Amino acid sequence: MRRQNVQTLSLVVCTFTYLLIGAAVFDALESKTEERRLKLIKNIRENLVNKYNFSYSEYRLIETVIIENKPHKAGPQWKFAGALYFVTVVVAMIGYGHSTPATNSGKAFCIVYAVVGIPLGMVMFQSIGERLNKFTSIIIKKMKKMLGCSNTEATDVNQLCVTGTLSSIVMTVGAAVFSHYESWSYIDSFYYCFITLTTIGFGDFVALQRRNALTNEPGYVALSLVFILFGLTVVAASINLLVLRFMTMNTEDVKAGDYEMQDASQSVVTLDGELMAINGKVLAGTQDSEGLGERRASYTSIATVCSCTCYPRPHHSPADIRHRYSVVGGHPLGSSHLLVDQAGTSKVAPHDNDQFPPLLHDSFMVANYLKMKRSSV
Repeated sequence: MRRQNVQTLSLVVCTFTYLLIGAAVFDALESKTEERRLKLIKNIRENLVNKYNFSYSEYRLIETVIIENKPHKAGPQWKFAGALYFVTVVVAMIGYGHSTPATNSGKAFCIVYAVVGIPLGMVMFQSIGERLNKFTSIIIKKMKKMLGCSNTEATDVNQLCVTGTLSSIVMTVGAAVFSHYESWSYIDSFYYCFITLTTIGFGDFVALQRRNALTNEPGYVALSLVFILFGLTVVAASINLLVLRFMTMNTEDVKAGDYEMQDASQSVVTLDGELMAINGKVLAGTQDSEGLGERRASYTSIATVCSCTCYPRPHHSPADIRHRYSVVGGHPLGSSHLLVDQAGTSKVAPHDNDQFPPLLHDSFMVANYLKMKRSSV
């Protein structure tokens, strides 16, 4: 199995394992609290129904009115300020769910607007993130030169450290600001900043939803929009580095696999129907029953790997090639020093039985020599 296939399978297994672990942890942390809250709400509802003599249908009506009135505490949601906040959330793919279109025409326009706006926003954030990474790389190089480092190149790890630190600063400062304006605890504010900038957008905490902030506090509205756009740009820079790093690793694995396949294909050749390795070992083959045409073709294939001067090379002329490959008795003249006669003796000067002719030191030619000697016998 190739390395990139193993890597993909490992990522799938790790992801599903991570999901199962997360589900188990949240089950242990939140399930008991959820049960207690459900019991408390049920008791309060029964007390209200009994105290004020409500029917359950009347209680459901009051409950619906309270739920529908909650978003309107921030003021009109679809005036220009609220609509600008909404489209920013849509393009940024945060999707709080604090306000949604109610008319059919509004829903249709939201679909069309999101189809065009989401890719546009993604490209913008990635482009600004790349420029930010370029800027940080220049700063890193200058800092390394000032510190006298031998290697002044800005590596991916250096840039990830810088963008990660910048993302942390944006979240911590934003958490302090929202904690002040929204009267949230700091952990709730930091949670809101993280959920927003990672585009998770649960909607349990949404800014600009108190004291008619959308209409009465335009400065706070602008600050919230700047925080979302700038924070998403910084986070996009970090994600861009991570994605590029992963793609580079994947490309290196693919190239390594291709090189392994090329090496394997170059280490095996076909000789007269036999599959032979470069070291001369016969891997598979058939009986030696080939004709003249096949034998001539086998010699032609040998010419591409042989380093002897008797075989043609790419720069030889066609006449030279025809001369070297002229056939007498079914054998090329240019390779007669490699063949044996019908009596089993070599056509070249005799050599010691334990040695090969000088031109046969190449392992591939050794295999050819042995094959020819075997066939002659």
